[in-house]
Amino acid sequence: MSSYPISIRSFGEDAILIEWPNEVSEAILYDILDFAESFKLVFKDSNKWELIPAYNSLTLINRENIKDFSKTKFLLQECFKNRKAGGHPQRYLWKLPVCYDLEFGIDLEEVSTTLGKSIEDTIKAHTHHIYTVYGMGFLPGFMYLGGLPKELETFRKSVPRLRVFKGSVGLAGKQTGIYPQDSPGGWNIIGNCPISLFNVNHENPCFVNVGDQIQFYAISRAEYDLHRIETEVGIYNLDKIKIDA
Repeated sequence: MSSYPISIRSFGEDAILIEWPNEVSEAILYDILDFAESFKLVFKDSNKWELIPAYNSLTLINRENIKDFSKTKFLLQECFKNRKAGGHPQRYLWKLPVCYDLEFGIDLEEVSTTLGKSIEDTIKAHTHHIYTVYGMGFLPGFMYLGGLPKELETFRKSVPRLRVFKGSVGLAGKQTGIYPQDSPGGWNIIGNCPISLFNVNHENPCFVNVGDQIQFYAISRAEYDLHRIETEVGIYNLDKIKIDA
């Protein structure tokens, strides 16, 4: 398997930050996930740790206290040396519906004009590509999706909105993503997804994990209304495909 240099350093009193090379790479992301699984097997007290993978780093937060950083660092280095490729959990490709009607895609016309595309071509480009979940954060259930084609790269809005509605699908820089709840935000909004990405009442509040992939597909307004109702009553069937290791 590929070998990457890593750095391990204290990240406050109760956390450790492990960093891989500073680049956006699926190979690095999967190496991080392989290491995380190895950590769970090697560390007998792994249930006392919270692991947060993102892009090129893994943050380890101890729920009690890190009593001996030097000893822990040594064990982490050994864990890294002995990790196995493909040791990460099963990954999935999730296909999520998006309504790109201008009622929802409030920046779609402006974005398309800026990119020199028709609205139809912007939608086609956005739905054609498959995106990798590189991190979760900002809001519970907010996915940072990498893999946006260069033809869709656009600047964030110069003045963020005070309220972006739940389900809004946005573009910013080299990323795309979905707002899982109403929130301030500065991304360019091109549509809306009727599927709830985060539900605190579920045993697993967010069904998507870092390392999974996302592909969007366009739906009509009528389909949007139907899927939203199905989601609210709990009968919407998520479309997912296993990704081979």
